[in-house]
Amino acid sequence: MGLIILIVTGALMGWLGSIALKIEDGRAILRNVLAGIAGSLVVGIATSGGVFLGAIRAGTLLWATLGAVVVVGLYNVVRERVLR
Repeated sequence: MGLIILIVTGALMGWLGSIALKIEDGRAILRNVLAGIAGSLVVGIATSGGVFLGAIRAGTLLWATLGAVVVVGLYNVVRERVLR
């Protein structure tokens, strides 16, 4: 159950990042969602001690949310620099 929560949290943060950055390209939105999922999974698994199939703690969820936000932000900064 914890794995599903981490995936949903990451997808939600990626989607909200797309809204905040006013991105309307479907592929860019999908990339943001995938970046959010990756950040949430990596940080969530790291902070839960590798146990993510059972219940998830509130602290792990907060760290996973922060990880998703950071990865989405870094992705968009790198994407902007490459496009210039």
